[in-house]
Amino acid sequence: MLGSVETRSVSPVFVGRAGELTVLGDALTRAATGSAGEPQALLIGGEAGVGKTRLVEELLTEACSSEAVVAVGGCVEIGADGLPFAPFSTALRALHRQLPKELAAAAAGQEDELARLLPELGEAPAAHMRHDEESTARLFELTARLLERVAADRTVVLVLEDMHWADASTRHLLAYLFRTLRRGRLVVIATYRSDDVHRRHPLRPFLAELDRMRTVQRIELTRFNRGEVHRQMAGILATEPEPALVDRVFERSDGNAFFVEELACSIVEDCLTGLSDSLRDILLVRIEALPEDAQRIARIVAEGGSTVEYGLLLAVARMSEDDLIEALRAAVGANILQATPDGDGYRFRHSLAREAVSDDLLPGERSRLNLRYAQALEADPSLVRDAERATRLASYWYQAHDPAKALPAVLSASVEARRRHAYAEQLSLLGRAMELWDTAPDEVRAALRPVDYAEAYPPCGCDPATTPLRFLDLMAEASVAGRLSGEREGALKITKRGQRLAEAEDDPLRTAWFILQRSLLVSALGRGDGWAELAEAQELVRGLPPSAVHAEVLAEAAGWGMVHDPGPGSLATAERAVQYARMVGEEDNELRARLILGSLTVDAGHVEAGLAEMYAVKERVVALAAPSLVGRTHVNLPSVLEGIGRSRASVEVLTEGVELSRKYGLLDTEAWVLNNLAESYFSLGRWTDTAEVAGRAARIALSPKPRGYAAFKCAVLALEQGDLAKAAEYLQAAREHFGPHDPMPQSSIPMHTLALSIAAAQGRVLDARAEFERAAKAGFPPGTQRYGWPLLRAAAALEADTRGLPAAEPGRVEALDRIRKAATSMVTAVPVWMAHERWTRAELLRAGGEDTALDWAEAATAFEALERPYDLARVRHRWAEALLQSHRAQATDLLRQAAATARELGARPLSEDIALLAQRARVSLTDEPSPPTPAALPPGPALGLTRREEDVLRLVAAGRSNRQIAEELFISPKTASVHVSNILAKLGVSGRGEAAALAHRLRLFPPPDVGGVAASA
Repeated sequence: MLGSVETRSVSPVFVGRAGELTVLGDALTRAATGSAGEPQALLIGGEAGVGKTRLVEELLTEACSSEAVVAVGGCVEIGADGLPFAPFSTALRALHRQLPKELAAAAAGQEDELARLLPELGEAPAAHMRHDEESTARLFELTARLLERVAADRTVVLVLEDMHWADASTRHLLAYLFRTLRRGRLVVIATYRSDDVHRRHPLRPFLAELDRMRTVQRIELTRFNRGEVHRQMAGILATEPEPALVDRVFERSDGNAFFVEELACSIVEDCLTGLSDSLRDILLVRIEALPEDAQRIARIVAEGGSTVEYGLLLAVARMSEDDLIEALRAAVGANILQATPDGDGYRFRHSLAREAVSDDLLPGERSRLNLRYAQALEADPSLVRDAERATRLASYWYQAHDPAKALPAVLSASVEARRRHAYAEQLSLLGRAMELWDTAPDEVRAALRPVDYAEAYPPCGCDPATTPLRFLDLMAEASVAGRLSGEREGALKITKRGQRLAEAEDDPLRTAWFILQRSLLVSALGRGDGWAELAEAQELVRGLPPSAVHAEVLAEAAGWGMVHDPGPGSLATAERAVQYARMVGEEDNELRARLILGSLTVDAGHVEAGLAEMYAVKERVVALAAPSLVGRTHVNLPSVLEGIGRSRASVEVLTEGVELSRKYGLLDTEAWVLNNLAESYFSLGRWTDTAEVAGRAARIALSPKPRGYAAFKCAVLALEQGDLAKAAEYLQAAREHFGPHDPMPQSSIPMHTLALSIAAAQGRVLDARAEFERAAKAGFPPGTQRYGWPLLRAAAALEADTRGLPAAEPGRVEALDRIRKAATSMVTAVPVWMAHERWTRAELLRAGGEDTALDWAEAATAFEALERPYDLARVRHRWAEALLQSHRAQATDLLRQAAATARELGARPLSEDIALLAQRARVSLTDEPSPPTPAALPPGPALGLTRREEDVLRLVAAGRSNRQIAEELFISPKTASVHVSNILAKLGVSGRGEAAALAHRLRLFPPPDVGGVAASA
C-alpha cells in the first residue's frame, strides 16, 4: 500500500525538543548581546540515535539565519585511539575557510604554536623543542584567546560532536575553554553518547567536572513518546501512518528516533516481516539490501575510521573509479553513507550503523582491510591530511597485526602527539610500542634511533643518532609523557620500573635520571618534597664525568634548596650546576642554575652581584624566547627585588612578565607573576590593584600553590582592612591549597605571621603566641630574613599590646626571650631588613614599657627611605603615641600623616587605633584646633563609655568572667552581661578578647609592675 509513497529517512518535521531548542536559542541570544558578548557553554547528552545531531542542526539553521558563523568538528574514532584534538582542528579549519583574514589576525604572533591545532596557520615548532608542564596549558590558553578574538565582533557557534570518542587532550582543552572563556560572542556545544559512558569510561570524570561548573548548561535528551513517534513517521512517510503500524514501530524502536527512521524505511522496502529484534540486525537490514558493491564499500568505510577520504577509499577498494562512484551513489542514496561537509570523503550517516557493520566483519577480514589501508597510505601519504597521517597509519598497522610495520609507525605517531602537546595520546601510543617491542623483529628494533623517537632519552655517553633505541628509552619517554599529561600515578610506576632496569644494567647515569623523575612526581603527587630522591640522584652522579644528567640533577637540587633551604650549601650546589651545564653545553640548565645562583647570592648579602646575574639571565631568556625560562625569570627576579625592598623595580619586571606570560599562553606562570605583583602593589600602597591582580591569579591558576598564594594575598588585605572573618576564611583556603606535604619557608613563615596577626586581632593571645612558637621551632635559616623579620615584628607587637593582661602573663618572659634570640640570628644587609629590625626592637622595648620616642624615630626614619606607606603609617602611630606627653605638636602632625595614609588605603583597624588615640589625647586629626587635654585623661569619655562601663572594661581586660565582674562590682551577672554587650558595641569589637586586646593596646589602664620592672603607660 505504501510502496509508491516517497520516503525520507530524516523527517522534514522537527519533532519534539521544543524545550531543549528554546534553551539553545536563549544561549545563542545571550552570547550575541552585550558590548563584549557572553560566552555560552552547553553539553548535550543522550543515547545513540536519540536525536542529538538533529537538535544541533536545528540550532545551526537558526544561527545561520542570524548571520552567525558556524564551525562543526567531530571526534574521530580510529582503532582504540582518538586523533589528538581532531574536533578542534576540524572546527578551526572550518573557521579558517569562512574567516581567513580574521583568524589570521587573531592568531598573529602565535601562528607556530597554534599550528599544532591548525597547520594552515604555519609551521609547528620542531618535535625536539623543550617540553615542560606548561606546554599544554600554553596551547590551551592561546586557543581560548584565539576564539575570544574571532568572536569579538561576530557570533561564533562551535560544535564538537561525539565526545564519547574524544581523546584526553580534546577533553582537557574543552574543559579548559568551559572554565576560562569570559568574553566574546561565542557558543560552544559538545555532544556525547550517554549510553556509551560506562562506569570506567574516561568521559565520566570529565562530565563530573563540568557538572560543578555553573557556567555549563547540560541537556539530556530522552526518547520520543508514542505521539512524537507518530509525528516522526508521518514526516518520513509523507502520509498519515496507520495506528497499528505506529504501535508496532514504537514498540520495536522504544522511541529511539534513529530506530524509528530505520524501521520506517524498512516498512517501505518490505523488510519488516521477520525483522530481528536485535539492535545489530535492525541496523544491518537496510545495508544488506544494498547492491553487493555498495555493501563492500560500506564495510571498507566502516573499518577506515569515522571518515574516509575519497582518494584513500579508491586505493583501498581496488575497483574502477566508475564502479566506486556507482557503489557510493547507492549507499548515499539509501542514506547509509553521506559526503563530508568539505566534500573530501565519506562517512556513515549514523555512527551506530558504522559500528554494526564493523562488528559484523570477520577477524581476518578486519585485519586484511587495515592492512590495505596501511599499504595505501604508506604508498601515498598525501591521501590524508598531514596532521592525521601518523596516527592513522599507526592504527592501521597495529590493527593489521604486523609488529614489524606497527612499531615504527606507532613511535612516529607518538612523536607527532608530543609535538602537538597531546601527551596523554603520546603515553597511550608509547604503551602500544612497549606492547609491540618483543614481537617486532630484531632488525626492525636495531634500525630505530633515540634521536628520532625519544626526546627524553637519558644520556649515557652514547650517540643517540647511531645507538639503537632501547626499551629503557621508551620507558623514559613514557614517564615524561605521563608526568606532562597528568597521569602521574602511571608515570611513577613506569619510572620505578625504569629505575630497576637501569640499576640491573649497572647504569648509574640512567638510574639517576629516573630517580630525578621520581623526585618531580613525588612532589607533584603530594607525597613528599622530593629531596630524598634528589639526594640519591646526586650521590649516583658524584664522581662521574660531566653530563647533561649531572647538570640537570644539580640544577634541580639547587632549585629545591632555593625555596626549602637557602644558604651556603644550596649556593655551592648552584655554582656547580652552572659549571657542569656549561661544560656539557646545556644552556637551558645553565640559565636556570644561574637564575638560582643569583637569588642565593642576594640572600648571602652580595645584593648587586646577585641582581646583575639575574638581570643578565632575564635578557638572554627573552632573546631566546624560551617560554619555560621566561616564566622562571619573571617570577624569581621580581620576588628577589621585592624581598630587598625594591618594589618599583619589581613591578617593572612583573609587568613585562604579565605580557610575556600572556603572549606564550603560560597561564600558571601568569598566576605566579600576578601573585608577586599583588605583593609589590601592597607594599607600595596600591591596595585596590592588589585585590584586582590577586583575584585574577586565583581565577586563572591551574595548580594548587599559585592558588594558595592568591588566597594568602587576599587574606593579608582583608586583615589590614578589618575583615577578620574573611581573612580567616582566606587563610584556611591557602592552607588547603598548600597542603602539609611540602613546607617551604617562603610560604610557611608568612602563613605563621598571618595566623598570628589574625589571632591577635581576635584577642586570642595564647593562640597567637603558639603560632610564633611553631615558626620559631622550625627555625629561620639563612635567606629567610624577608619573611622572618615581619614575623618577629608581629610577635613583638603581640607581647607589647598584651602587656599587663593577666591571661597573657604565663609564658610571656619565655616568648620575649625567644623573639630576641631569633632576632640575633637574622641579618640586616639591606635597608628594608634594617627597617624591620628597628621596628621589631622598638616593639620589644614597648613590651617592657621601655620604648622612647627616639626608638620609634629611628624606625620611622628607616621606613621613610623606603616606599612602604602602610608600614610607615603604623610606625608613625607608635611614634606619635610616645611623643604625646613631651612634643604634642609633632605628635599631632605624625598622627595626621598616619591617619591620612590609613584612610587612603582603607586600613580600618589602623584608622580606628589612630582615632582612639587622638580622642584620648584630645588631638584633632584635621587642621582645626583641638581643646586642651588634661594630664591624665580617663578612657570612658574618650571612648563613649559610662563610668560603670569603664569599670567593667577594666575587669574584662583583666580576664574576669561576668560572674566575677558581678561579685567585684556588687551587681547581678545579668547586669554585668548587659554592660559587656554595650561595651562591645561601643568599641566596635566582636568579643571579650578583642575588647581586652584593644584596651591594652591603647593603654587605657596602667599595667601592674611585671617582673620587677615598672611598666609605665
